[in-house]
Amino acid sequence: MQIRMASHEDYDWLRQHDRHVSDGELHRVIETRRVLIAQTENQRVGWLRWGLFWDNTPFMNMLYLLEGWRGQGTGAKLAEHWERLMALQGFDSVLTSTQSNEDAQHFYRRLGYRDAGSLILPGEPMEIIFRKELAANKDD
Repeated sequence: MQIRMASHEDYDWLRQHDRHVSDGELHRVIETRRVLIAQTENQRVGWLRWGLFWDNTPFMNMLYLLEGWRGQGTGAKLAEHWERLMALQGFDSVLTSTQSNEDAQHFYRRLGYRDAGSLILPGEPMEIIFRKELAANKDD
């Protein structure tokens, strides 16, 4: 399994699979190097997309694996790769979220994310916000 930064050659594949971002924003996050691609030798199998919450804290907006690639550790590898990148860039923590009715909350907790709050929007399940301190930047 290889994890690499997305390039414009990945745009059509991402556009086909990622319905949660506009065309313009997808171009922008690829250009600003905020999308990671997980792939085997010959096929893309998932991605991780992020932005900055409050313009200063990395927030994982989307972690997605194609059907058939879930439950094999690839999501954890993507998340851990991203966390290392964020630590190398000097960030001391990261955020993400998931709806309370989704199993992803258990995945994030297993990776060391801690509940940090919630958001309730009309007609939507509660959104759980998760935070993780990055060990590389902790003071000894």
